[in-house]
Amino acid sequence: MENKSALTNLGFSQYEASCYMALVTTHPVNGSQLSKLSGIARSRIYDVLRNLISKGYVIEVQAGQYAPLPSDELIRRLKREFQNSVTAVEKEVVKASQKEDFEYVWTLTGYDNVMEKAKDMIGAAKEEVYARLFPEADHRLAGALEAAEKRGVSIRYIAMGDVPDRFDIQVTHPGKDDLIGKIGGRSFDIITDRQEALVGIFESGNEDESPINWTRNQWFIIANRDSLRHDFYHCFLEKTLDRNQPLTDKEKKIYQLIKKDN
Repeated sequence: MENKSALTNLGFSQYEASCYMALVTTHPVNGSQLSKLSGIARSRIYDVLRNLISKGYVIEVQAGQYAPLPSDELIRRLKREFQNSVTAVEKEVVKASQKEDFEYVWTLTGYDNVMEKAKDMIGAAKEEVYARLFPEADHRLAGALEAAEKRGVSIRYIAMGDVPDRFDIQVTHPGKDDLIGKIGGRSFDIITDRQEALVGIFESGNEDESPINWTRNQWFIIANRDSLRHDFYHCFLEKTLDRNQPLTDKEKKIYQLIKKDN
């Protein structure tokens, strides 16, 4: 029998998946031929065929000869059934869910998982995104952030390294070269619409196992969003007090905006 098919994730048994895929490859065929093509014993093949016929995935085109539902039609049908199932589950969950008075803080691991969650959050943002990113994360999320800005979302961006100056509200964190050593890795912060936060530190050499926190807890979000706001002040104070350099007109505008952004 063939290796496990992705069809098993969509309600097919392994036998049904192997039978259908064998028919896609060669049809019409009889049960004996299909047994050899699929690797399913002759004693089982007709039971499998009956199941597939009852589901509308296989047809007996003539006595003892079988053919599969065309693959494009199968895909359309599975998509429709899957979407209907998701919609039904959504209604059940909404109906059954208790009102949450407290939002928990969840832990995500896996660098790719975290980046996909960040893209989802940025893609759903409607008003603002606060982001504090090192170049590696910037490389993964820049496209999503730029797309958000194009649809009218305000991006407040703190670069933790050398990244292109893309956004109207963007600063570079001072002392960026020493930060990784001080904190043991690369910090990561995305906060969207004052509704969701995804924050943590990717530990150096252990990025895939590093716990990153995701939550809708309002107190957690307020505290972390305020931390990012104050990082803008840090950037401006370091420039004016430590380097004795005046703020540019753009930086002055950012300062005024951040000061009012309570």
